[in-house]
Amino acid sequence: MDGTVTVPKSLPTATTVSLVENNASPSGLHLVNPRQTNRSGDPMDLVALAQQVQKADEFVRGNACNKLTVIAEQIRYLQEQARKVLEDAKIDGDLHHVACNFVKKPGNVYYLYMRESGQRYFSILSPKEWGSSCPHEFLGAYKLQMDMSWSPFEEIERRDAQISIIDKLLNQQSALPSCSEPNFHGLVD
Repeated sequence: MDGTVTVPKSLPTATTVSLVENNASPSGLHLVNPRQTNRSGDPMDLVALAQQVQKADEFVRGNACNKLTVIAEQIRYLQEQARKVLEDAKIDGDLHHVACNFVKKPGNVYYLYMRESGQRYFSILSPKEWGSSCPHEFLGAYKLQMDMSWSPFEEIERRDAQISIIDKLLNQQSALPSCSEPNFHGLVD
């Protein structure tokens, strides 16, 4: 007997099972009665063993597929994040090149207008402050953040809340207990 048995009949696919090698005298010592250890057992034991091996193979494959699926989802998420970073960088760059006759300071809101000629420019006056005498088309309001990125007016509140949480985290960093899991206790409402 070579130590492998193929049991094709009762399983959907042929499964090869490796059996332990037979050695009546390991290292020259006669440990067991070879007639007791080498006798043919119930053939159904081999079928059960083959079924167990096949089931284990299916579980290993299933687990690998599940983990690869999670990784694929993470890759898609990271690709989407990278796309958004590039898109935001393009918008930020475009806004930094808009015509302006004053030094822009982080933390302030600026109002984007467009002249009839198509030139875009920033103003410190909002459409409300202009009133009915607003000379040009209003395109939007943007806040210049401390990192020199721009936040559209409708996102200012959300972005300020995110920055506030990050500031709390940075200010309380030495007070945070060391742990292996993220701990934002007390940092979010």
